[in-house]
Amino acid sequence: MILLRLAVLSLLSRRLTVGLTVIAMALSVALFLGVEKVRTGAKDSFADTISGTDLIIGARSGSVQLLLYSVFRIGNATNNVSWQSYQDIAARPEVAWSVPMSLGDSHRGFRVLGTTTAFFDRYKYRRDRSLELAKGQRFDDLFDAVIGADVAKSLGYEVDQSIVVAHGIASFVHHDDKPFRVSGILEKTGTPVDRTVFVSLEAIEAIHVDWQGGAQSRDPISAEDVRAMDLRPKAITAALIGLESRLQVFGLQRWVNDYAQEPLLAILPGVALAELWEVISVAETALMGVSAMVVVTALMGMVAMVFSGLNERRREMAILRTLGAAPRTIFALLMAEAVFMSLMAVILGVILLYAGLFLARPYVDAQFGLYLDISPLTRDEVILLGWVMVAAILASLAPAIRAYRLSLADGMQIRV
Repeated sequence: MILLRLAVLSLLSRRLTVGLTVIAMALSVALFLGVEKVRTGAKDSFADTISGTDLIIGARSGSVQLLLYSVFRIGNATNNVSWQSYQDIAARPEVAWSVPMSLGDSHRGFRVLGTTTAFFDRYKYRRDRSLELAKGQRFDDLFDAVIGADVAKSLGYEVDQSIVVAHGIASFVHHDDKPFRVSGILEKTGTPVDRTVFVSLEAIEAIHVDWQGGAQSRDPISAEDVRAMDLRPKAITAALIGLESRLQVFGLQRWVNDYAQEPLLAILPGVALAELWEVISVAETALMGVSAMVVVTALMGMVAMVFSGLNERRREMAILRTLGAAPRTIFALLMAEAVFMSLMAVILGVILLYAGLFLARPYVDAQFGLYLDISPLTRDEVILLGWVMVAAILASLAPAIRAYRLSLADGMQIRV
């Protein structure tokens, strides 16, 4: 108890330098835990990009490729799925609901997705969150379009504004004769939905009804005339499937993969997301490395502070030796100070972390769609804090050993 009291009094006598060192370490601890929270939040948000969907159906390719173009709007499909094949799958007794999707066109760098209004009901993210409209309503007319939050923000669009869809990706050819009207703007989700323009499947057929071989025919059909035509799609790009029971997922997946009419592929979104995360997990490793270097830098600062203070405290150590303190007592005193400093830094760092999360979470969620969960420290995070404490104690060994070796004569020597 005497040693602990002496350590506390010693730290209080140097409260300015000790306080600055503790604050620096606390900031590094808060940043370390903050990066960990961001890392886990990003991983969870990535895994929850699409929820509640049991299977994704598309032309036979790779599972990651199908996931990329159907969910993340990256890349293109190797082939389409015929409308008849989609209807065969949707009519299966295991299928509770299905949402067809048609990709291929774009608008000023954003992908255009043809689908049904069921997409807005069935697409879930963050486990059970549904899509909500910030303004306007879903598409109702043939040439209505619903746009994501990023599309509206980047291009400055509002409800009732007229937009023109380009034929294909990064194309200079446009469907100028059949413009769309923005009927609604979706709330920010932090998913690829934010960067998508949604129209009906019939609208996709309507704008291509007079196109052949990537060019419009010499006898174009007007927007009014096309309304009277049969606009049932001939093919789609992919489909989201929900089942009556998840126990049936592997049976239906095998049935689709063995479909005799055309080569198809059915993937489990969660499994494909895990595979994709493995590909991009190098960013996760980089984040962990950066946060670890921040903590190491703070520990080096603490060691430098203790070392620089040793010369000033040599007389203090000599007086303690004169009063009967053994060299091991001096060693224990410096180690106790290191424990106190690291403990205060960890506690203050955790407080700063949760204060920062509380203040930043609404902004981060609104601007980046990244949900930072304010939850108690996990077991892994507590272990990480324990390792920070151990590292701080180990880093203090060098100055403690130096103090241990200081002799009484060296401490009492007058230096000019």
